[in-house]
Amino acid sequence: MLLNLLLTLVVVVVAVLLLGIRVFFTKNGKFPETHVGKSKELGKKGISCIKTQDLQERKRSKLDLQ
Repeated sequence: MLLNLLLTLVVVVVAVLLLGIRVFFTKNGKFPETHVGKSKELGKKGISCIKTQDLQERKRSKLDLQ
């Protein structure tokens, strides 16, 4: 039981270190931006954040009603 717990702990620590190499070991390191609204390639295709799209549709529907 103790061996399994220690082995699991080691695996988790190694996984976190490998996932965070850029963040932990570089100066001013930070996780990459994964938000849809920040992606230039998706913006070129007209795809944006669902919250932004919802806001645009709500404004458009209000204008259509007037």
